[in-house]
Amino acid sequence: MANILSRQIRNVCLLGHGGSGKTSLAEAMLYYAKETDRLGKTGEGNTVCDFDPEEIKREMSISASVAPIFYDNKKINFIDTPGYLDFTAEVEQALRVVRNAVIVIDAKAGVEVGAELAWQKATDAGVAKAFFINRMDEDNINFTAILNRLKELFGQAICPLYVPLFENHKTVGYVDIIAVKAYKYTKGVAEEIPVPDPNADWILEYRAMLFEALAQTSDELMLKYFDDIPFTDDEITDALQAGLKMGSIVPVFSGSAATLDGVDYFLHKVSKSFTSPVSRTHEISEDGEDIVIDPEGETALFVFKTVADPFVGKMSFFKVMNGSIKKDQVLKNSRNGQEEKIARIYCTRGKKQTEVEEMVCGDIGLTTKLVFANTNDTLSLSGDVTYHKIRFPKPYHTLAVQPLAKGDEDKISQGITKLLEEDLTVTYQNNAETKQMLISGLGEIHLDVLSAKLKTRFGTSVKLTPEKIAYRETIRKSVQAEGKHKKQSGGHGQYGHVKIEFSPGQEEGLTFTESIFGGSVPKNFHPAVEKGLLEAMEKGVLAGFPVVNLKANLYDGSYHDVDSSEMAFKLAAHLAYKEGLKNANPVILEPMGRLVVTVPDTLMGDVIGDLTKRRGKVLGTDQSTDKKDFSIIESEVPKSEMANYSVQLRALTQGRATFEYSIERYAEVPSNIAQKIIDEHKADVAE
Repeated sequence: MANILSRQIRNVCLLGHGGSGKTSLAEAMLYYAKETDRLGKTGEGNTVCDFDPEEIKREMSISASVAPIFYDNKKINFIDTPGYLDFTAEVEQALRVVRNAVIVIDAKAGVEVGAELAWQKATDAGVAKAFFINRMDEDNINFTAILNRLKELFGQAICPLYVPLFENHKTVGYVDIIAVKAYKYTKGVAEEIPVPDPNADWILEYRAMLFEALAQTSDELMLKYFDDIPFTDDEITDALQAGLKMGSIVPVFSGSAATLDGVDYFLHKVSKSFTSPVSRTHEISEDGEDIVIDPEGETALFVFKTVADPFVGKMSFFKVMNGSIKKDQVLKNSRNGQEEKIARIYCTRGKKQTEVEEMVCGDIGLTTKLVFANTNDTLSLSGDVTYHKIRFPKPYHTLAVQPLAKGDEDKISQGITKLLEEDLTVTYQNNAETKQMLISGLGEIHLDVLSAKLKTRFGTSVKLTPEKIAYRETIRKSVQAEGKHKKQSGGHGQYGHVKIEFSPGQEEGLTFTESIFGGSVPKNFHPAVEKGLLEAMEKGVLAGFPVVNLKANLYDGSYHDVDSSEMAFKLAAHLAYKEGLKNANPVILEPMGRLVVTVPDTLMGDVIGDLTKRRGKVLGTDQSTDKKDFSIIESEVPKSEMANYSVQLRALTQGRATFEYSIERYAEVPSNIAQKIIDEHKADVAE
């Protein structure tokens, strides 16, 4: 379509529970609008939106995919998103650049938790919301129960627009509630049929529900509603758009992506009544200020998604937030002041890219090979504009990356660095203490997919193993110990002799003092004794973990005029350290963290019970001020018990709960667990 205008654009995010049919609905709309010549199927791996090898292999969406459709003189940018919670970052990115969200419901499964979570995300994003009840071609669908559940969960704004007709527990057609017309479908083609009973109670009820909601969008319509004056088609279209924008109307559509039932009606309403990018006059800056949207103003882009392609390079998906963008324009990054040339602009449909000369305000596109720009960056002519950034959840599920081939560490590190640009819910750390390369994500599948991308994109195979805990050791009582290093092998010998009192210290590391009288150990050897102790503290006497909170007082010893040296006194300090710490009641310390869980009130007992199993100590509970019927549980939990917490909490609460965790201190490990740690250490040493 040439010369598309901003008001002709509709940006729509497809949300919902995993497996509800979002990708299939996108495929059906593409096919119906003749953007594709065949109806792809997820199970066959030939859909437009799920084109990544991992998506095809797993038969599920992993990343958000843009699928524009030109229909009814509009450009509708559908963004298909994953339903699995490990990939919630993709949902956040998509919601940042749309004005509309359609939550897809599996008619057979009913309203699943993914729909509730999608509703909350769409509400938080401030976008218009609608539902599409999919798979109405299945037998024994209880549409009324689904609708009642939607009303129960999301309120009276729920308004059915396209409702199924049933005969012998099968869908045989659909009723357009606005026009009171019925249609049946044959191979995706609609044919009008008589409405069985235009005055049926359910039709009258749905119409009353809808028109009352439409009337509330303006005083003029409210007067017409009370005077029982019919609304015109244009008034209905405008009122539906206004209600969607205000959130007072949440239309419910029904149909089947597999058979194309209802796809025509749905597309028609999207093009006519869904909100355009310029339906609002302002955007929000990162500082919370209003920024006027001007389609004729200064060019400004927001980068909402980055893909690291080993062949193309960095691919940056953007939305034109203001003005229009032409190829070869030079824009400035507000984050770092760097200039970027937008050499090429592409309209993408799945993996297919079509180069265009220009994109107008509100449109969604792709450019490649930006050097300094990453996800969440704003690019503009002046560089003075910064749009509100996407807030990503913090990753807590951590595993170690182990190369399967020797010498692949650098390749792995480079590959992960590229993937970090793509996914801001992944973090990477090279832990020098445990000698592990650690990646953190939102769940098991998330990290599994990341390791698969390392292989397919960067040619390096890895194994994911558990994270090692950085334990510490310390002592609980004071002891005196002696260390004497004496060696004679011809010529100058070696002689160092120290007596040291070890005791629990207040400082994290070593507190070294000396109380020698009479020069039994000359002062010039004191630094060597301290250095020897610091070296020895790198390994404890129980399981080889670093020693902390140690106080050492050098109170006596002896030396030889010829044979004493700094090295001899360092070795003597090592000997005293080993002897002393074994007798000073050594213990193992473990990292303890503060865990804050936000959980539905009804599930508090399950979560607290799980915390108890993890040796957690509940510090307090309170009502959430941000979420109704949610509580906040504050507790202290050992890090060693948090390895699979993100996965377990999701299972316990169906993904409704969220948490934050941060290490705050070290505490003594219970003796039974300490013994297991010691035994594991001995086994590792034996290997």
